Amino acid sequence: MADKLRALGIGRLDQIEGLLAIMAKLRDPVGGCPWDVKQDFKSIATYTIEEAYEVAEAIDRGDLADLKDELGDLLLQVVFHAQMAEEQGAFAFKDVVAAINDKMIRRHPHVFGDASVEDADAQTAAWEVMKAAERAAKRRDGDAPPSALDDVPKALPEWQRALKLQKRGANVGFDWPGPAPVMGKLCEEIEEVREALALPASPERQDALEDEIGDVLFVAMNLARKAKVDPGAALRRANAKYERRFRKMEQMARERGLDFAALDLAAQEALWMDAKRFERGGA
Repeated sequence: MADKLRALGIGRLDQIEGLLAIMAKLRDPVGGCPWDVKQDFKSIATYTIEEAYEVAEAIDRGDLADLKDELGDLLLQVVFHAQMAEEQGAFAFKDVVAAINDKMIRRHPHVFGDASVEDADAQTAAWEVMKAAERAAKRRDGDAPPSALDDVPKALPEWQRALKLQKRGANVGFDWPGPAPVMGKLCEEIEEVREALALPASPERQDALEDEIGDVLFVAMNLARKAKVDPGAALRRANAKYERRFRKMEQMARERGLDFAALDLAAQEALWMDAKRFERGGA
């Protein structure tokens, strides 16, 4: 690596300094990479999100070699944003590191100070209190009245935003006592979807369906939270299961000399059941 850096005119640096130097060279208007030079915060944000999901996928697969590579890709995103900010005189990578160091020490007084916590749940509650205090400290004169829901990012995928909104409500006591009543609410919302489906076709019906199905999804997020299930991990598992079984159906159809796409729904459903039995160790 040192030889490659020297060949690029970067010199002998440690790994982090080397990465920062590489990014600076890529962004150099003279002699840099045209694609990298062209990018801005908004264009790179999409890649940042994509790389975070690829990290999660590597973890789900238990592939540590791939996880190493994906974490490198995610680190590059941080370095890319920091380089663009430094070019604008806003902040540099070292400021990003200093800020997270300060935050971690500040939010862990039971580790770096004299405070104590009983368990992980108590620490989570203390963490939320500190975050609320930090949000309050950022408020300015003329801002809208404070809310427990302040600063929940609107750019999050909606299922993640639903989860954060629910957690914020729970932090001030607005929460179900357990998963059982959430199940009742889910059944209620599904019934309201049935009622909307029974309406005559119209723009109003579609609006009602969007509203009611949105309620179902929102309550499903709540159910996952109360059951202590990560809905993102659960949905990734469901997606993987569907893909695995669907591919098995296609394979079975080919082995039987059938065109899967030409089969009627009943025949496809029979293949689906065969794929499920195969997955569960059946014949």
